[in-house]
Amino acid sequence: MNGKCLCGDVEFSISGHLPHLYQCHCSLCRKLSGSSSDTATFLNKEQFAWIKGEPIINSYRTDSGYRSDFCSKCGSNVLHLMDNRRQYWIPAGLLNDSKDNQIAAHLFVNSKASWDIICDVGTQFKEMPDINVLNKALQRTSR
Repeated sequence: MNGKCLCGDVEFSISGHLPHLYQCHCSLCRKLSGSSSDTATFLNKEQFAWIKGEPIINSYRTDSGYRSDFCSKCGSNVLHLMDNRRQYWIPAGLLNDSKDNQIAAHLFVNSKASWDIICDVGTQFKEMPDINVLNKALQRTSR
């Protein structure tokens, strides 16, 4: 499976199966996505390879550590290596073919927008769960 930004200048490939997705409903992810939530997943570093564009990625980090990486040409939100250095955070909208993925978890549901209605069966977490708990929830065998 491959993925790329809006302009196509940042592109990557994924080997193996992709874990299910989560939606984060925190205020920062709402601002980042311009919508009710941000949809993404985590991928083991060994499953990931850059095709092109890594040098044109810019990063923004808040004082709290929240991170946003984006293509410097088109502004698309793009993936980044997480602080644990073992996984990439992958925005679902970059994926070219993720038709068999499902939302398996919702994060920060206690701070979701008043107009946001969660309509699927994904596990709802009031805040951010432990990363190991979330990784387990995203595995395809967990649904």
